[in-house]
Amino acid sequence: MKLITWNVNGLRACLGKGFLDFFKEMDADAVCLQETKLQPHQIELDLPGYHIYWNSAEKKGYSGTALITKTEPLAVTYGLGIPEHDTEGRVITAEYEDFYLVCCYTPNAKEGLARIDYRMQWEDDFRAYLMALDQKKPVVLCGDLNVAHEEIDLKNPRTNRGNAGFSDQEREKMTVLLGSGFADSFRALYPDKTGAYTWWSYRFNARKNNAGWRIDYFIVSERLLPRVKDQIIHADVTGSDHCPVELDLE
Repeated sequence: MKLITWNVNGLRACLGKGFLDFFKEMDADAVCLQETKLQPHQIELDLPGYHIYWNSAEKKGYSGTALITKTEPLAVTYGLGIPEHDTEGRVITAEYEDFYLVCCYTPNAKEGLARIDYRMQWEDDFRAYLMALDQKKPVVLCGDLNVAHEEIDLKNPRTNRGNAGFSDQEREKMTVLLGSGFADSFRALYPDKTGAYTWWSYRFNARKNNAGWRIDYFIVSERLLPRVKDQIIHADVTGSDHCPVELDLE
């Protein structure tokens, strides 16, 4: 089973930058998108053989997630069931026969950590949500989780320490999540691999110089790890400031 996650930074814009070519080439079983930045009526996406599910933000042109899947899920839910978290279209959960697939676009803590208090509440509530799912069947969480967990996960850790996405608070919440029965599939396979990034600033030729961050993940229930065959970062695929990430499951 091939799963893809990609923060497309505006799906309509990404469609003009090769999205469909990549989509067809991958022939994935499920594709999770973040930052779609649209309402469903604003796009015509003809993908024969796939079911498409949207969770759009109430605010136009902001946030949003989508799930494109070959196999129709047993059930699909939107958000966390917590009103304060569910206006920005950040979570889609699909239940399949033997696991849950959760597509997530984690709130950014913002410059100066202006939204850090909200982010901390989100982290606690989201972790509780994932742990409740995990009690029923294993979980595959994917998406832009807006944190580089360890220093190896970004090019310039010293100068970014304390910035949004690399604050001690955000990193600690990821540590807590990974200590709650979940694993970072990439690091499970490639614990020492450097230069493996999924997002690059549009400034300072960051992508050309591979001065990036790894903030897009596949986090899996630990009991799923034996089924993880590979996790591939498609850094050569443009179309967004993030690149697609692939998980291959047996």
